[in-house]
Amino acid sequence: MDCAKNHPIDIQKESEHTMPHVVIHLSGQPDARLTRQVVEQVNTLTQEILGKQLPVIAATVQYIPADQWFIGGQTLAELGKSAFHLDISITDETNTKGEKARYLKAVFDAMARLRPDLHEVSYVYLIDARAAAYGYGGRTQEFRHQQAGV
Repeated sequence: MDCAKNHPIDIQKESEHTMPHVVIHLSGQPDARLTRQVVEQVNTLTQEILGKQLPVIAATVQYIPADQWFIGGQTLAELGKSAFHLDISITDETNTKGEKARYLKAVFDAMARLRPDLHEVSYVYLIDARAAAYGYGGRTQEFRHQQAGV
């Protein structure tokens, strides 16, 4: 799969406009190096497993202090652990159940490599957004699908 980083978005290519939006919450204090590593890993997995194109992957990262993140009634600070929560919005019917399952596992495994103290109760949520209710640049994904003649 060609994952060129700086090509213009071609509305005629169906695979190039099935964009995701990724929201990542990480426990702990802001860390620019970790943020970059997490985004790079998530972008790579999003391209390789879900077949999304880098020019339309948007990601935001927020940090939550360990004493404000609770699992089982205890803070991560008390547990001596880290955690993450990742939501990724993808256009409905653009990925199979198998691709989604592989993505969920790969994201968790990547985060565990970056954060060896990772708590198992860290979530990945793939949100299947309806094409008529989701888009960027003022156009829905349904519009792009119809324009592509698919």
